[in-house]
Amino acid sequence: MNKFIDLHMHSMYSDDGEFTPTQLVEKCHAAKITIMAIADHNSVKAIDEAKKAAKEYGIHYIHATEIDCTYNGINLHVLGYGIDHKNPIFNELEENILKQELACSEEKLKLTNQLGFALDKSQLDALSANGVYTGEMFAEALLNDSRYQDHPLLKPYRENGERSDNPYVNFYWDYYAQGKPCYTEVVFPSLKETIKIINENGGVAVLAHPGNNLKGQFEVFDEMIKAGIQGVEAFSNYHDEDTVNYFLKKGREHHLLITCGSDYHGKTKPAIELGETRCIIDEHEIEAQLREYQLL
Repeated sequence: MNKFIDLHMHSMYSDDGEFTPTQLVEKCHAAKITIMAIADHNSVKAIDEAKKAAKEYGIHYIHATEIDCTYNGINLHVLGYGIDHKNPIFNELEENILKQELACSEEKLKLTNQLGFALDKSQLDALSANGVYTGEMFAEALLNDSRYQDHPLLKPYRENGERSDNPYVNFYWDYYAQGKPCYTEVVFPSLKETIKIINENGGVAVLAHPGNNLKGQFEVFDEMIKAGIQGVEAFSNYHDEDTVNYFLKKGREHHLLITCGSDYHGKTKPAIELGETRCIIDEHEIEAQLREYQLL
């Protein structure tokens, strides 16, 4: 089955991304991806550069962003496709979240060191371009600190450990995600507000990797559909077969836009390759839906 669509990847404009927008386009071209979208966290800065580069390679480029939001206390990621990225509201959103994340970074450092470490701020500054410290950065700093070579807490993330497939992001999920020991709260817009922003700017609101954010409570997705979610990323690198089938069935049942995305970041998620979306249907079906939603 041909794999030529990847609608979820991150550039350096995401705190945990590695490559420039142009480099991502070049990588997509090498991977024979012909329909792509860079969906940076709460940012639209990659769009103009990526769109220009994609045109040179004959790649269909779809405007996108990935907005952090909340629904009844659950942190979510919602993808906005086909947005008018020139609206200042997207920059305002990014600046507001950046301000909060800078404050949270200091708190994350304190909480991390309470786990039995003595990381210095300079170790994180060497990894961060803007002063924001992500859970993945803490993982990278700790795993490369010779003082903690044999630290028991880090063993699962080292080679052959049970969490070593994507050690940095797994460390994030285990210690910095909602409800974990080093979690710090950022006030994100609500799901309703996020859908409104996306729709008012000509976009389609799609729930990203629901298997991650709705783990153990998939039934909540039905409520989100009623709240206005228009699509679902049924095909994600994070989803096992049962999860894929659950959200594919839901998407078809409710006539939602069904998308596929690798969530490629580069070094942060080394086990994920571009185009690796676990899609089990002919991607021409997804292409047809994208045209139906006027995203191509």
